[in-house]
Amino acid sequence: MLETWRWFGPDDPVTCSHIRQAGADGIVTALHAMAPGEVWQPDDIAARKRYIEGAGLTWSVVESIPVHPAIKLGDDRAAGHIAGWIETMRNLAAQGLEVICYNFMPVVDWTRTDLRYPTHRGGLALRFDPLEFAVYDLFVLRRAGAEADYDAAMIHRAEASHAAMDDEAIARLEATIIAGLPGSELSHGREGIRASIAEYDGLTAAQLRANLISFLEQVAPAAEECGVRVCLHPDDPPFSIFGMPRVVSTQADYAALFDAVPSLANGITLCAGSLGSRPDNDVLAIAEAFAERVHFTHLRNVTIQTGGAFFEDDHLEGGVDMVALIKLLMDEEGRRRAEGRADHVIPMRPDHGHLLLDDIDKQTNPGYSAIGRLKGLAELRGIARAVSSLAPA
Repeated sequence: MLETWRWFGPDDPVTCSHIRQAGADGIVTALHAMAPGEVWQPDDIAARKRYIEGAGLTWSVVESIPVHPAIKLGDDRAAGHIAGWIETMRNLAAQGLEVICYNFMPVVDWTRTDLRYPTHRGGLALRFDPLEFAVYDLFVLRRAGAEADYDAAMIHRAEASHAAMDDEAIARLEATIIAGLPGSELSHGREGIRASIAEYDGLTAAQLRANLISFLEQVAPAAEECGVRVCLHPDDPPFSIFGMPRVVSTQADYAALFDAVPSLANGITLCAGSLGSRPDNDVLAIAEAFAERVHFTHLRNVTIQTGGAFFEDDHLEGGVDMVALIKLLMDEEGRRRAEGRADHVIPMRPDHGHLLLDDIDKQTNPGYSAIGRLKGLAELRGIARAVSSLAPA
């Protein structure tokens, strides 16, 4: 497996030098300043690639090309934005970038309610609590029609929790939740967030899935033509939030997409943490079912708590048997190698990490501190080396 590391560009407090010291060889990044719908220009892509290579690393995976809301909504702007997405993909392919991760989540890319949840060892983890989210949705954001998405007991509990919170706690909860929102939704505060969500009023899961399939029907042939593998990241968390549908949450969701667009260029970003935060998802079964389409993997773990809450546990703890998962992925690499597939090496990254040691007092991107990921990478590397050494000759 190719060890990679997510990097948020030259302003990331975790530098390319730090990444080299961690032992990763590949960089996972994007042109993060580009807004959804903007075409990434060849000169900008080449400049970012030169920067990475100048640090002794390789740009291995693009994460992500944002998908414009018009594509998700399937409105009359969608065709133009799909064409622009494909143009960006072709520009990346021309620079030798062959793996592109993306997601199809409406409005929010990921959601947590606590960025500093204390673990039993003293580090700080990311956590999602449905009750805390309901407090924000119902009584802070005050989304129109939100009451219809919660039962009476949850509304009562959320109201009591909100009444017990002071202004500082409310501000902290809001800052945590909006950390997963693109900047365009934040520019007008709560009203802008409500307006972005309202665009999806009446959009059903079936319609959102149809719009995703329409996107893939155009992207997959172009990806085949330019030698790119696109890999769809699961919803995070893998269930509806803010009343909007999500259609990349389960094995059945992925199967529907692969049945509709069977090209092997249409693949999965196997995120063990996102999929594993839903109790009815069997991550190992999903990995086995779609092994030939795993173009990229995020290796992290979660522990599900009472009431549907979950927190991001140590990489080797939580609900997913990480040893079994890594062995499965390495077996798939061997199968591809025997078939002569050029993509026999699967890039992986230690997805997220706890705030540990002096990183606790540093400013970092949520989930992307250095020391926690360094620890995770070392643990995952150890498993991979052991699996490799114990494999039959």
